[in-house]
Amino acid sequence: MLMLDKTNFETEVLQSKGYVLVDFFGDGCAPCEALMPHVMELSEKYGEQLKFAKLNTTKARRVAIGQKILGLPVISIYKDGEKIEELIKDEATPENVEALIKKYI
Repeated sequence: MLMLDKTNFETEVLQSKGYVLVDFFGDGCAPCEALMPHVMELSEKYGEQLKFAKLNTTKARRVAIGQKILGLPVISIYKDGEKIEELIKDEATPENVEALIKKYI
């Protein structure tokens, strides 16, 4: 899973061709920490078909604000640099994340 920051977000997500899943998380976010192992597992399972990345919004606030990330956790799917769907807060369950991935592979 690719670790994003303010220096590579544009290149790796906004200028990327195809589908990219971005896991937006923050320091001290308990739901984010609970979801992270599941997202890592899904990246191992589906990593050949979809690019997986994560962004710590605590360290990249401007990027998060620019992507309209208002609550955490957020799992977003981008296609050719455009955000096309996302799961926010309570919707971001391991089951929903996997269903979202299956929709786009």
